[in-house]
Amino acid sequence: MTTYLLAGGGTAGHVNPLLAVADRLRRREPDAVILVLGTAEGLEARLVPQRGYELLTVARLPFPRKPSAAALRFPSKLVGAVSGVRAILDEHDVDVVVGFGGYASAPAYMAAWRSKVPIVVHEANAKPGIANVLGSYLTRHVGTVFRSTSMRHGRQVGMPLRDEIETLDRPARRGEAMAELGLDPAKPTLLVTGGSSGARRLNETMSAAAATVIGAGWQILHITGAKSDLTSTDLPDHHLLRYCDRMDLALSAADFVVSRAGSATVSELTALGLPAALVPYPVGNGEQRHNATDVVGAGGAVLVDDAAFTPEWVASTLVPLLLDRSRVADMAVQAATVGVLDGTDRTVDLVIDAARTSPSGHTPTNDERS
Repeated sequence: MTTYLLAGGGTAGHVNPLLAVADRLRRREPDAVILVLGTAEGLEARLVPQRGYELLTVARLPFPRKPSAAALRFPSKLVGAVSGVRAILDEHDVDVVVGFGGYASAPAYMAAWRSKVPIVVHEANAKPGIANVLGSYLTRHVGTVFRSTSMRHGRQVGMPLRDEIETLDRPARRGEAMAELGLDPAKPTLLVTGGSSGARRLNETMSAAAATVIGAGWQILHITGAKSDLTSTDLPDHHLLRYCDRMDLALSAADFVVSRAGSATVSELTALGLPAALVPYPVGNGEQRHNATDVVGAGGAVLVDDAAFTPEWVASTLVPLLLDRSRVADMAVQAATVGVLDGTDRTVDLVIDAARTSPSGHTPTNDERS
């Protein structure tokens, strides 16, 4: 019986792939023990227990980026966190640690390395985070979502996707999707989504430009997000949803997508062969622009800066593209060339491979871990 400790959390970008891997491990090895290491403040505090896994917590420990009093206290707090994780590894006789980034991953990697427990790193973004960069120096088992990601020992495994996306047959589900979402099956569909919270720029621009898109013969399925003030429209082919709990149907209905460029979003679109206009979120360290690199380079998507995504851009660039159906079809083919549909299985294969050996090449005994 193998015991896995999956570390990560904070955001959906860390928690969702972690849970997808946990579920697939449980399916492959029903007798395995699967534990999750996270923080008490992140999404994992709610989502992990809901999914039926035990959550063990460490203190939230942001890496200091500027000289400060917190930076001076950081080393001692990190040492304490690592010691705490080592105690968890010993108590639960953990066989392998799998990190997905986030606050819990760095102390998990360091603790596993010191205890000679095999380590797996999964990096979701094209621009690696600090914790996973650290982890990549402690193991040869490093999986990336994107081909262009530069990491020590990195190999592309793709994004662990939700089951409903991994098994989605879009053509077979299109009729159901059109009926369920109230769309016209005779018209092509532009899906606009900024994620569960919405995206103000996407919502404002597409609301202002909706008539132009509809005039080109397209209908719009517009998922505004729960926080959006956009609640109604006078245009019959502009379909608004504050939230969509059946994204499998929305993606089945879509012929083209306008969205942010989060790792999960880009991974789902490319896995399903959906062409897109990607509008990277302008805040942060620029990871969304990097996430779009592979699919834009392949010709499966176009990239537009947040500030440039205006009604004028929609009229001058997006609408002519939508009217060129042969180009849209070609973009769909090119998007699929960079997509990975079996990212969950590839990641689990990497985990199982790592579980067979320790960093020194053999399975450690309890005495060696102490």
